[in-house]
Amino acid sequence: MTRSENGTPDDAAKASAEKPWMAWLGRSQSMTDVFVADRAAALHAALDLDGPPPQIGDALPPLWHWMYFWEPVAAHKLGRDGHPALGGFLPPVPLDRRMWAGSRISFHRPLRVGAEVERRSTITAINEKTGRTGRLAFVTVKHEFFADGEPVLTDEHDIVYREPAQPGESRPAGVTSDLTPEAVRRENVFTPDPVLLFRYSALTLNGHRIHYDHPYATGVEGYAGLVVHGPLLATLMAAAAAEDGPLSHFEFRGRRPVICGTPIRVAVADDPDDAGRRQLRVIDHEGFVASSAVATITPA
Repeated sequence: MTRSENGTPDDAAKASAEKPWMAWLGRSQSMTDVFVADRAAALHAALDLDGPPPQIGDALPPLWHWMYFWEPVAAHKLGRDGHPALGGFLPPVPLDRRMWAGSRISFHRPLRVGAEVERRSTITAINEKTGRTGRLAFVTVKHEFFADGEPVLTDEHDIVYREPAQPGESRPAGVTSDLTPEAVRRENVFTPDPVLLFRYSALTLNGHRIHYDHPYATGVEGYAGLVVHGPLLATLMAAAAAEDGPLSHFEFRGRRPVICGTPIRVAVADDPDDAGRRQLRVIDHEGFVASSAVATITPA
């Protein structure tokens, strides 16, 4: 019998009864998908990239694996936010708002367009805390990807659950970029529009209504407009870093929502402590950091 921290089985049973979602810790599942070229071509077009899209046998650009492993859910099994209702693979945390907080990705081998890939997913952590806007819960899911029985990628994915928005709730305080002008190699400028958000939602089978339902995003979840996907911002940062070479590791963290229709800058800077690393920031139209990342370039 597993004992609680205080050493009494009764305390452990009481904690389990009060927080039944903790029983999801260690839960796992496995899926297989084929990385079809059509989906890669669709994202290539949505991002308005130059040149031909990835072809069968080509390496998939970094973070494009998020377009695969769809898990279609019947409409009556969706929550009011458009996400699948909790209690399936993900734990039934009793907090309404769900967001992708960040990921840590290791690239072991190239993921090839056309490959059959297995994804093994495990819930490795469930933690609670209290923040500026109330209760928070963090769930970490470790995704391991295999092709031909060999590991190709590992993606630790952090999900944050928050209490419902309160009237007059303010956006997170802004923090300006810590990158010095001397360290910045380049900046790419984007203005995400509703069409891009719709297409990215469709390609990743992301039903979260904050990305396409303006009345819901503003009236229910309290945002100033449609919200740009955190993974889309991460994809833009990874692409900017990959201009310097293939990536061996990438990790990002969302800092502040980006509202659709406002310009952003994706800054790439040298890491002062490691010549093989790049520091990346998404800087919003107010000059604040919306997302940050560190990328490691594969040695030549």
